[in-house]
Amino acid sequence: MTRPAPDAQAPAAAAATDAVQRGWRWLTSSEVTPGEAAGRISAYVYGNILILAALVPLTLSKSDTAGILIVVGTSFSTFLAHLFAESVGDQVRGSPEPLSRLLRDSLPILTSAVIPVLVLVTVWQGWLTPRLGHLLAELYLVVRLAGIPVVITRLRGTRPTGATLFGGLGLVVVALVIVVLKVAFAH
Repeated sequence: MTRPAPDAQAPAAAAATDAVQRGWRWLTSSEVTPGEAAGRISAYVYGNILILAALVPLTLSKSDTAGILIVVGTSFSTFLAHLFAESVGDQVRGSPEPLSRLLRDSLPILTSAVIPVLVLVTVWQGWLTPRLGHLLAELYLVVRLAGIPVVITRLRGTRPTGATLFGGLGLVVVALVIVVLKVAFAH
């Protein structure tokens, strides 16, 4: 098998690298205002709470994909509802944000479901027991919620302290109360 000349691969590799870098800059723009960061953190918290609330009442089995569909559906419908609500609320400003910014700011809702869905797929494939998979998916979201005060502290340009860790525990307690209320009243 012959390989193409190195200079023939260079343009394709450079184009791919450039596309990845543009995508990464779009997702992690360093020119994030505190308001934009606050919006993304809100979407992140909201997504984690709603995905956790979708997971808690599930009864998983190895042969059932309903849990996967429920988590994906919850994430996607919440993402769309958040995107729609933000675009409607944006009309108050008089100069609406571009759709790309609204999409980027709502993306944390979708990312909240990625790892839990992958864990549920491993249950469906029989690689994990339903009980262990369910627990890991929920635990992942609790850890994400507990880490939010660390993210906020870093966004403010300061170092996390012991109080930051207690803030994470407090945030988890409040989030779990909200999850229990959501499950109790919505299911």
